[in-house]
Amino acid sequence: MKQWMRKLFVMFVAIVTLGMYVPPITMNTNAEEEKEAASSNPNVEADAIATLVETHTTDEESAEGQDLYFITEKAKEQTFLKLGPRITSQLDNNLMSTIYENMEEAIQLLLDEEEMAYYGITEDPSNGTGEKIFHLYDTRTENNIAMFHVRRDKRPLEGYWFNFHYHTSHDGFSEHHVLGEIFWDKNTPPNWMT
Repeated sequence: MKQWMRKLFVMFVAIVTLGMYVPPITMNTNAEEEKEAASSNPNVEADAIATLVETHTTDEESAEGQDLYFITEKAKEQTFLKLGPRITSQLDNNLMSTIYENMEEAIQLLLDEEEMAYYGITEDPSNGTGEKIFHLYDTRTENNIAMFHVRRDKRPLEGYWFNFHYHTSHDGFSEHHVLGEIFWDKNTPPNWMT
């Protein structure tokens, strides 16, 4: 019985208040006068065009910035995926942020800002003991531009270190450009992506 009373009360309130509340409608009745005033001043049109051109160039720059942001965020994601939760949970966040910053700087140096939309990142880091984190490539030609890797180094009497580095197509992918190193432990680290 209570449920029927609630339903009847809700229906009664809806019917009684129907049409009581009307949202305010504000129309600009002076539109013709404002249009005439704006067209009579030629400086206003020139200023509007200049503002529009500035906005367009700013939009292009922000689009290039968004492409770079997308690529660097994807690079961080692939690095996190490569290291896996077992390794990343034990690494110092400050050290990883240094690696990420160096990686971002290297990406900015390697990529041409005007063609930022044509670059991509591979999404299949190697697992096990492989070095590959991701490769930067040109999506039009499918040619690699840079290869970002991490290697496990065992130094005598020190323990294991993670060596983050990249190779570029400029030197045939032969030279190591170091991004940074992080100390792991004297014990063997787990395999990648575990």
